[in-house]
Amino acid sequence: MVSAVVPLNLNALPGLAAESRPQVRPAELSTRVVHFGIGAFHRAHQAVYTETAAARSGEPWGIAAVAPRSAATVDALRAQDCLYSVTERHPEGGLPRVVGALTGAYALERDTEAVDALLTDPGTTVVTLTVTEKGYHRSSRTGGPDTAVPASTVIGRLAAGLADRMRSGAAPVSVVSCDNMADNGAVLERVVRDVVRASAWPDRERILDRMAERVAFPSTVVDRIVPATTAADLSTTSTALGVHDALAVSGEPYRSWVLEDRFAAPRPPWELDGAVLVPDVAPYQLTKLRLLNGSHSALACLGIAAGHTAIADAMAAGWGERLVRALCAEVAPTLPGGGPDPGRYADDLITRFRNPAMRHLFRQIASDGSLKITERWLPALRSLRERGAATPLLELALAGWAYTTRHAQEHGITDPARDALAACWRTGAAPADVVRALLTTVGAADLADDSALASAVARHLPALRAGRVDI
Repeated sequence: MVSAVVPLNLNALPGLAAESRPQVRPAELSTRVVHFGIGAFHRAHQAVYTETAAARSGEPWGIAAVAPRSAATVDALRAQDCLYSVTERHPEGGLPRVVGALTGAYALERDTEAVDALLTDPGTTVVTLTVTEKGYHRSSRTGGPDTAVPASTVIGRLAAGLADRMRSGAAPVSVVSCDNMADNGAVLERVVRDVVRASAWPDRERILDRMAERVAFPSTVVDRIVPATTAADLSTTSTALGVHDALAVSGEPYRSWVLEDRFAAPRPPWELDGAVLVPDVAPYQLTKLRLLNGSHSALACLGIAAGHTAIADAMAAGWGERLVRALCAEVAPTLPGGGPDPGRYADDLITRFRNPAMRHLFRQIASDGSLKITERWLPALRSLRERGAATPLLELALAGWAYTTRHAQEHGITDPARDALAACWRTGAAPADVVRALLTTVGAADLADDSALASAVARHLPALRAGRVDI
């Protein structure tokens, strides 16, 4: 066994246990996929699917990973020859396995020329993204870009790269959003096309016409809980592997990927690892957003108020299971047919959330709440209230979110609107009026005008301040 002080890299692979080695020979892969956002989720999800697809098909599908901000992650990956490990967290434990799907790592601003070359390379047939909702620079009011999107952002760089690709007459390409948004493919397409349309390029109309013919933006639904890696995780992984992996990630055993079968160019055969190709992902997307992601956000916000730190803590407390089942039942009538059964889906969520090996921290889940709730809760809330249905669980969830906006800093919750949301509390207004101000701040003026809703949300706040979650 290799000493744990030895770093993970290509030279260390022969010393690893057979079951911990990559499924592919990294040197035999070619860069055919460009991915923006090389955080833990991508490394534990799409990269795993892609490596398995390459191994089982014999096709050399490799990924060039681009970090939007963190050059440190890029440097760490390069130091490890773009290798890292993934551990499946089963209740009884898990064994890390090294993934060899990455062919290169780049920092968006530092490696601009290399990124542009990858985007225009005819060998690149797929571009994927995990940049979170805020990475799209989308206006909550119009759905288009909220400001002029700089070229230094992922969307700006992507638009410029696709424009150059269209000018050169390069091969078609599919651009695949893997972020948790309804209609994520359509959202990405609109934002990219709006950036091109707003540009000063004299050939922008010709670029848009060519994009309509040669660029596909399929929608997807991705699912795997991937908690933030801790120092203890790194130590445990290094001990298990026998080498030091500075970029180890872990995830729950469950994972899924549903993709709209609308591609403009060759793609990895992800279905060889269980991915599902469907004509319309909307039923799966809404089920995941409103049941899984909606429950996740509700558990996080309410759990923070109750003094817990992770999902499993809330489930062990008892109220967590009641919350998930009741929230899923409340939201189920807003889901279209053709997707998973809501009752069985809720059962699966309970099993997943109870996993004691998962320590998915509430502060991680609750961060960027101003963006998340506009996708996860508010559309269902509007639909239910328009039909006169009761919404007690969504009201409770909103109260939990309102609580976190007041205490975000002390709990380590980050949010692009954190200052504006905190300012709503400093007015000294009545709680219901604060709720209205909070809703208005996140672009939900219509819900802010619903006095009954604001009052119902405000009525939960005293209990939350006392650390109680009453369901």
